[in-house]
Amino acid sequence: MVRKMANRKLIRLSQLKSKLAAENLEEIDWVTFGVIVKKITPQSANNGRTFSIWRLNDLRDLNQCVSLFLFGDVHKELWKTDQGTV
Repeated sequence: MVRKMANRKLIRLSQLKSKLAAENLEEIDWVTFGVIVKKITPQSANNGRTFSIWRLNDLRDLNQCVSLFLFGDVHKELWKTDQGTV
């Protein structure tokens, strides 16, 4: 993990909104970690393709969640991932 995090900045999910407002994250090599706290039943888009929505949290502030939309191959590969997975 130390090797993977070298030269990267950790931004907690609960801090993401404030960091996006204060910093240009496109210029920073950053990572975040989240736990799937809720999964929405897969939905169909207007074009007929299926997608998933996960609600992620860093378990620091349970009121601050990030919605992650999974489309295409990512949805096909990961839609069965269990709630509670990091």
